[in-house]
Amino acid sequence: MQSNEGATAPAPSRAATVVAELVARARAAQRIADGYDQARIDDIVAAAGWAIMAPDRNRALAELAVADTGVGNVPDKIRKNHRKTLGLLRDLQGARSVGVIREDEALGIIEIARPVGVVCAVTPSTNPAATPANKIINALKGRNAVIVAPSPKGWSTCARLIEYIHDQFDRIGAPRDLVQCLPSPVDKAATGELMRQCDLVVATGSQANVRAAYTCGTPAFGVGAGNVAGIVDETADMAAAADRILQSKTFDNATSCSSENSLVVVDQACDALLSALRERGAVVLDGARRDELAQLMWPDGKLSAAVIGQSAQAIATRLAERGAPGQAAWQDIAQRRPAILIVPDEGVGSAHPFSGEKLSPVLTLYRVADFDAAAQTVRRIYAYQGAGHSVGLHSARPERALALGLTLPVSRVIFNQAHCIATGGSFDNGLPFSLSMGCGTWGGNNFSENMNYRHYLNITRVSRPIAERVPTEREIFGSYFDRYGQA
Repeated sequence: MQSNEGATAPAPSRAATVVAELVARARAAQRIADGYDQARIDDIVAAAGWAIMAPDRNRALAELAVADTGVGNVPDKIRKNHRKTLGLLRDLQGARSVGVIREDEALGIIEIARPVGVVCAVTPSTNPAATPANKIINALKGRNAVIVAPSPKGWSTCARLIEYIHDQFDRIGAPRDLVQCLPSPVDKAATGELMRQCDLVVATGSQANVRAAYTCGTPAFGVGAGNVAGIVDETADMAAAADRILQSKTFDNATSCSSENSLVVVDQACDALLSALRERGAVVLDGARRDELAQLMWPDGKLSAAVIGQSAQAIATRLAERGAPGQAAWQDIAQRRPAILIVPDEGVGSAHPFSGEKLSPVLTLYRVADFDAAAQTVRRIYAYQGAGHSVGLHSARPERALALGLTLPVSRVIFNQAHCIATGGSFDNGLPFSLSMGCGTWGGNNFSENMNYRHYLNITRVSRPIAERVPTEREIFGSYFDRYGQA
């Protein structure tokens, strides 16, 4: 039998060493922050928020993001950086995250907020400034340190954001190492090491990253796949519905997981809705154009980077330049500067790629008999992809929104709103501002709400004695015995 006595442990990898140094610095900074009071933490949160919201910095980040990722457009990224950060800061204003945060005299419970420690924030290329900022601010609110693992394409934008945050920290004397970023080039090895060495992982982006987060051995929050469907019924205000759909589907070239990918329209409403959408720049494709678009979008069965985050006009122009049989038709479509491309379909599943997430201003249209058929069609779509995320409804009947919430596998029902604007929180709805939406067990997640600062806290509860109250058996079982007898 061979002995291992005297054998040396393998040397740590370069990634493990680099990450260990970052984490050690983060832990030292977090120990300092652990002693801060609420006012000091709120100053640090404001500093991180102003780092991205100052107009010149916001524009610089938006321009860098589009230049480096090739995804989305500058004006919408500026709006997203501003609105999502301002909304988050509004949500956090006055929120208690240090010391005693709740007292319940009746139950004799005192809740105390405690940090989770060092947070690993995995972020996508689609939002290389807004998503890191959101996670950084939430983490700081809880007196945590945070290390961002950005996508490789989004690294330069994230690094610039953190430079801006450090400049603001210098102004107020806060430790720079509370916020750090993996060095470039970011790879799976470094991201995996960060996941393993930190105290909490919050992962947004590809499902591969989410699965890695859930299996890394560290407590983790991840998000589900997007593939949102919106229902338009026969009672909807068609002009208003068309406005909302266009606003949602065109925002940042549909890079959001909350942008509609399918419209499920009741037959009685369909012609009027399509007319309203056409008036606003939508182009409905015929069968030949549909097939040519599919070849561009899924050349090898996987969604192509050639369309992700591109405008509808850019997609049409690319098809016109390919010299396909429909070249002249695509030239005509491109010259019309389409807002979105609409693809009629009936099928769902892997053999029908338009039924999945498209991350571009391409919208699949399902025409159905009535509202019940619409709900069933959405159920079929989500059985294929997108379960747990959310569903939109344009209708004059609010009870139908409740019916969808009671029956569909969704965490949010967005009623008469621009879906991608509303789902992550808006100034005219009550959802928390967030760029990370939990999808519940339907979407393979352990939470079903918009991620917020409370997900970045440990909470200690102090329990004191209260007056005893022991129920009688009759109080507990009375209605059961009355219905079924006592046996």
